[in-house]
Amino acid sequence: MNNENKDIELLGTLTGHQNPIYTLAVSATDPNTLFTGGNDKGVVEWDLESMSFRRILCKVGSSVYSLYSIPESNYLAIGLRSGQLMIVDTINQSLVANLKTEKGAIFSIKTIPEKKELIAIGEEGYAYVWSLGNFELLYRFKISETTVRVIEVSNSGDLIAFGDKNGFIYLYQAGDFQEITRKKIHELPVTSIQFDLNDRLFTGGRDAKLFQLDLNLEIQREVIPHMFTVYGIALNPEKRLLATVSRDKSIKIWRLEDLGLIKNISRDRGYDSHYLSINSFIWANHRLITVSDDKSVKVWKEALPS
Repeated sequence: MNNENKDIELLGTLTGHQNPIYTLAVSATDPNTLFTGGNDKGVVEWDLESMSFRRILCKVGSSVYSLYSIPESNYLAIGLRSGQLMIVDTINQSLVANLKTEKGAIFSIKTIPEKKELIAIGEEGYAYVWSLGNFELLYRFKISETTVRVIEVSNSGDLIAFGDKNGFIYLYQAGDFQEITRKKIHELPVTSIQFDLNDRLFTGGRDAKLFQLDLNLEIQREVIPHMFTVYGIALNPEKRLLATVSRDKSIKIWRLEDLGLIKNISRDRGYDSHYLSINSFIWANHRLITVSDDKSVKVWKEALPS
């Protein structure tokens, strides 16, 4: 690796999936435990310390579209193409709850910490809210006439943003699930959403655009970060950086204050990166972890300047 690339180091490549990987999550209680899922019929557990396969956490009946580690617990929420939502205890590999949406895939799962609630989106445009105490269904409410692929809860916990297949962003109160506002932002489906620490909103779409919005959903900045769909946005608040990943096989890192590009991580730039679409990623403990259609997991160590 040349000197230009010295602030990003590939720690390891994890292989073993037989099909594209769509989603990943780091354990809420162990930063060295990673879970991945995709078009295989199982969720895989990896050891990030030894960079090795640990076990098949559980078998599933259909493709895994979303994984979410429930904070302050050993529970992993697994959203399936079938509309099934499994809650698995990752320590003893037991099924804690087997939940279901009425129709289609579960693309996104989040929690509302203050209310101790779990929220997920079914393919038919309805949101489902369960109690984290007993996983009883508390609410079901309609967001959109079409598929909603992404949910994000603000850092304050007061707001929830949703993005749908028609390019609309929806902003809701987390307290009573009342809609505050909605606006068409993207020309094509919304595929990623991220709040920053000031509750500004960043959205990415299949139109290959990245928008910075205020809480009235007015556009503050617009860039074209990738050649194709923006599949993920993640924040490094400590260094005030934003990262994006895309179907164009690249990872890009931006200054939060002005969306200036500071790093392009791709095979074209000399990195041993993915050679097919990057479908999802997380930024945790100074590591970027990416998953791809090429069936591999890449673990990157960052030493980027503030």
